[in-house]
Amino acid sequence: MHPAFSVIFLTTLIGAGQGLFLALYTAQVYSQFRFLPQQHIELFYAWGSGLSVLLLLLGLVASFFHLGHPERAWRAASQWRTSWLSREVIILPVAMLLIAAYGAAHYLGLTRPLYVMPGGSVIDLTAILGLLATIAVFLLYICTGMIYASLKFLQEWHSPLTVINYILLGAASGFVLATALATGMNNGLTGFYAGWALLLTIVAAVFRLAALMRNRRLRPKSSPRSAIGVRHAAIAQTTQGAMGGSFNTREYFHGKSRAFFKSIRYVFITLAFAIPALLIAIVFVHPALNLAVAAFLIQYLGLVAERWYFFADANHPQNIYYQSIA
Repeated sequence: MHPAFSVIFLTTLIGAGQGLFLALYTAQVYSQFRFLPQQHIELFYAWGSGLSVLLLLLGLVASFFHLGHPERAWRAASQWRTSWLSREVIILPVAMLLIAAYGAAHYLGLTRPLYVMPGGSVIDLTAILGLLATIAVFLLYICTGMIYASLKFLQEWHSPLTVINYILLGAASGFVLATALATGMNNGLTGFYAGWALLLTIVAAVFRLAALMRNRRLRPKSSPRSAIGVRHAAIAQTTQGAMGGSFNTREYFHGKSRAFFKSIRYVFITLAFAIPALLIAIVFVHPALNLAVAAFLIQYLGLVAERWYFFADANHPQNIYYQSIA
């Protein structure tokens, strides 16, 4: 497939924004249930939520560059009964609104206890808003991943690993960003976030490598014979049948050499997993803002490369017919 950078930035930005919110709410839950010392860092949650909403908004803006008629974008939500894209379009603003409300509640200090659990844990408005936002965030991850995983004719995408990787990659980048934010605000959560970020980065690497190995074993379900409807033992295409390109050859081929395509795989493995894991491991032992920021920026570049590879790796069945262009 031909990767569209608008969709690449959409999925990587909203993934990081969702992951950042999950990091914020995870720390709050740990604190409320006393797995962490009681925290009074309302501004951290407020600023973190604002940054999360900003990333989601930037991803939403990036998506408009992929539309032929942006003024008709509202119609994308009309097919919510059958379309995962429509469901994503609906749940994205809902998640943004809930995350914004969560951050606003922290900023305004709306933390008066609403219910005290038997163990002494306190439930307040921010805990309820955070829970609702967490549900919305996971639904958004699922909707985004299922847009691609539901396409049965693209074998590289039609797998539960697609949804799992969208969740893990987004969560990993979000926790790495939370590590940088906690380090910059010096609130004592750097070690907590760095540990989670390192774990999620490693787990994300394992599942992404599993998807790569799975895709290498795939075999096309069609053949040149089935593509053109001719039953002959030896069929070889020698020309496309046209003097120039077409919509099919522009949209369903990435247009890069095999060497370039293969190199991107090693680039994203290094930038998205290996280097960030090393930097975060150092930050876990010796908190340093510059290393935490570098870990996030390097990982994000790696995720951009990973998402380019994800789209380019999908081999559309029509390419069997246009194989001489591949």
